[in-house]
Amino acid sequence: MRIISGKFKGRRISAPKKLPVRPTTDMAKESLFNILNNHYYFDEVSVLDLFSGTGNISYEFASRGTERITAVDENFGCIKFINETADAFEMNITTIKSDVFKFLEKNVQKFTIIFADPPYDFPVEEFAKIPQLVFQNQQLETDGLLVVEHSKHTDLSQMEHYSYSKSYGGNTFSFFEIISDEEE
Repeated sequence: MRIISGKFKGRRISAPKKLPVRPTTDMAKESLFNILNNHYYFDEVSVLDLFSGTGNISYEFASRGTERITAVDENFGCIKFINETADAFEMNITTIKSDVFKFLEKNVQKFTIIFADPPYDFPVEEFAKIPQLVFQNQQLETDGLLVVEHSKHTDLSQMEHYSYSKSYGGNTFSFFEIISDEEE
């Protein structure tokens, strides 16, 4: 995996083979950041990276100037790898070893962008818990965006707060946001 843009553009990061991860492909990641770049200044946002795995998405935000990044994963090896990589690159990434759903139930912080990359084989009901908890617990800022990565075979379009999806190869990003009364 490599960092696509920003301060660390082109730097390659090699995760240990034993980690239970499926990093977002470079093509999909580049497309996602092109979309986000049209909505946000990365040095002004706060990011929550759920099911963070290797930290691939967190590193990309950090490279682009994001100062407040929180990465959550329940795997100790993943958290350890993110900490080591963040230290090596002097990136400001806070890691939390936790089950994502337990974290979302207790979290009181708000974020501009929440990115979730759960296992592709999750049942739709598990995917549904993510936007449900994020919006129920008001964890997005007013202009915030929840992005859920999933397989092109998973349809999240019927979920509350769903806005739109973009697919790249076998990867799909579904975007969820707060719908104001004026937009309905």
